[in-house]
Amino acid sequence: MPVHGVRAYLTDCLDSVLGQPGAAPADAARPGPLPVEVIAVDDASPDGCGALLDERARADSRLTVIHLAESRGPGHARNVGLARATGRYVWFVDADDLVTPGALEAIGARLAADHPDVLLIDYAERFPDGRTRASSGGPLLRSAPAGTFSLADAPQLIGLTMTAWSRLLRRDFLLGLGEPFRPGIHEDIPVSCAALFAGRLSALDQVCYCYRRSRPGSYMATTSSSHSDVFSAYGEVLGMLAKLASTADPVATPAVQSAVFERAIGHYASVLQTTGPGIGPVGRPGLVPRSERRRFFGRMHADFVRYRPPGYRVPAGARGAKLRLIERDAYWTYELLEPVNKLRVAARRLLSRSVFDR
Repeated sequence: MPVHGVRAYLTDCLDSVLGQPGAAPADAARPGPLPVEVIAVDDASPDGCGALLDERARADSRLTVIHLAESRGPGHARNVGLARATGRYVWFVDADDLVTPGALEAIGARLAADHPDVLLIDYAERFPDGRTRASSGGPLLRSAPAGTFSLADAPQLIGLTMTAWSRLLRRDFLLGLGEPFRPGIHEDIPVSCAALFAGRLSALDQVCYCYRRSRPGSYMATTSSSHSDVFSAYGEVLGMLAKLASTADPVATPAVQSAVFERAIGHYASVLQTTGPGIGPVGRPGLVPRSERRRFFGRMHADFVRYRPPGYRVPAGARGAKLRLIERDAYWTYELLEPVNKLRVAARRLLSRSVFDR
C-alpha cells in the first residue's frame, strides 16, 4: 500500500482491509480463512500519514509500516513493499481507495479454486460528490472463460483497466517476471501487461474494490506534462509483445496483437480527453496541458503508424471513426468531434446502474 498525502482517506482504507471477515495475521498459529499482512509504505508523506500508520500498527500485528526518507512515487513504494511481502499473493491497494465488504473472502475462495498467476477483479468508481457507478470492465470479466486461461483465450481482457489494484498476483510469479514498477505516472502499465502476457489468468466477476475517481490532488485529476509517460509505458508493452511474436510465443496471436495495439491507442485517447476536478472542456484544462495537446495527438498518430500490426483492420462504428482520425493525424477534426463523443459516452453511462448505495 503506497501512502502519500492521503490522511483524509487512510483510516477508511485500512478499516476496509483489516475489518474483512477472516482476515487473520499471516503468522498466526491458527490462522483464519485468509491470513493477511498489510505492508504500508509511507512515501515521505507530508500530512501525518506516517504517524497514523505507526499508531495503527502498534495495535494490529497484521500491519507493517515502512518509512521512506524521501518521496519517490507510488511505483517505488510498491517495489519496496513487494520486497518485504511474504504472502503467496499480493494485492497493490491504493491508500485512498477501499476494499469492498466480503472481497477478501470471495478472492480467497477463487484463489484456492483456480490457483492462478493473475486474478482479475471488478471494481466500482466513487466520485467526490458521493456518486458511484459500475466499472466498464464488468462485461469483459463476464466474457472470460471459466477456470484458468491465457490471454490468447480471451484477448478482449486487455481492455480492462491497466492498474495495479485491479488484479492480484502470485508473488513468486510477479518476482519472476523481472518487471518492477516504473517511476512516474502510468507506472503500472508495463507490469500489468507483462503479467497478462505470461500468466495463467482467472477472472472474478465481483466488485472487490472501490476506486475514488477524480480525487483532488491525485495524478489522474491533475494537469501535467507527465501524462506523456503513457507513450513510453506502451512502447515497452508493444516491444514485449513484438519479442514474443518473434519467438512464436502462443500468447502473441494476431488477435492479441490487434487488441493490445487498440488498447494502447485507446488509452492515449482516454488521457487526452479525461476530465475531473479543475479539468473540463470549457475554460479549464484537461490532463494534457492545452499547449501540448497537438503534440500529444501527433505522438498518438506516430504510434498508430509505427505499431499497427500486420493485417490490422480498423473496426466499424464510432470507435473506428476515432481511430481513423488518429491514423490520418486529423487533429482539428478530432478536437471538433470530441465533445460529441463525450456526450455519447455520458449517455451510455447514464444507463449503467450504481453497484453501491449512495
